[in-house]
Amino acid sequence: MRIGELSRRTGVSVPTIKFYVREGLLPAGELTSPNQASYGEAHVRRLRLIRALLDVGGLSVAAIRGVVTAVDDPEQPVHDVLGAATKSLMPRHERESDDGVEEARKTVAGLIEARGWHADPSGPASDALAAALVALDELGHGRFVEVLDAYADAAERVARADLEYVAHHVAREELVESAVVGTVLGDAIFAALRRLAHMDASDRTFGRTEEGGGEG
Repeated sequence: MRIGELSRRTGVSVPTIKFYVREGLLPAGELTSPNQASYGEAHVRRLRLIRALLDVGGLSVAAIRGVVTAVDDPEQPVHDVLGAATKSLMPRHERESDDGVEEARKTVAGLIEARGWHADPSGPASDALAAALVALDELGHGRFVEVLDAYADAAERVARADLEYVAHHVAREELVESAVVGTVLGDAIFAALRRLAHMDASDRTFGRTEEGGGEG
């Protein structure tokens, strides 16, 4: 198909498609003449992946480049590719070490060890968790760490559900792509579900009591 048809099928403008090619997010089409290129279903699929990561996942172009680079690497074991891809999804938390940061990192490392997780206590995800714990402590909510195990239980269930879903894909490229998409879009789904659950829990905990005039 020509680039115009690719644009119509995906809803992505021609200039944007060309930008994605220049940025290394999308493979170039196969040249059929000096001024024409042909695109296939793989381009349609990749464009939809890029738009999902960008529009729903909120990833930057640089982060998406890291993801597609990992997805397209045929030499690495699937587990390593998943690690490289999901690592690109985590924001970096640049903060100077102090007693609070070091204590939070110890808490995270202790959680990982206690749960027997095969995870890097100094990796981006661990740093992100430590940064959140530091922020909570600075806001006077350091005791939030008491519910960390409950969060970890929920995270384990969600992670298992994610990978049990993608394990049904046979092709390696589909497996990796699905795991990446599940991580990014799964975060958006989980966050939305959590907000809905908060609404219900708030109504059950506070709303009905207030409506009932403080009955207990």
